Amino acid sequence: MTRIKRGVTKRNRHRKILKATKGHRSVRHSLYRRAHESMIHALSYAYAHRKAKKSDMRRLWNIRIGAAARENGISYSQFIHGLKLSSIDIDRKMLSELAILDSKVFSQLVIKAKEQLPVAS
Repeated sequence: MTRIKRGVTKRNRHRKILKATKGHRSVRHSLYRRAHESMIHALSYAYAHRKAKKSDMRRLWNIRIGAAARENGISYSQFIHGLKLSSIDIDRKMLSELAILDSKVFSQLVIKAKEQLPVAS
């Protein structure tokens, strides 16, 4: 059986890893073993944070909606409840955009939501 020399393959594999860890600090971008560890951690963080980004955005939208609702004299929970009672199905992302970009339309939605809420005595 013939002998297999791995120099070219190994060098290419190492070069690919070192190129992927270009912006990492210290030896984490220059030594292969440390760079490989660094890349594995970085990729796992990237995967997890892509998932976390979705809940972060929803949290931001809720904060924006709550602030805009308070400006119109209603709490966030009452506003969402009023929208549900009046069968207005607008997701939180769009409500957030309306609160920022078109406050007149948002205030009309608040009025619709207030109409549906039961009157507290």
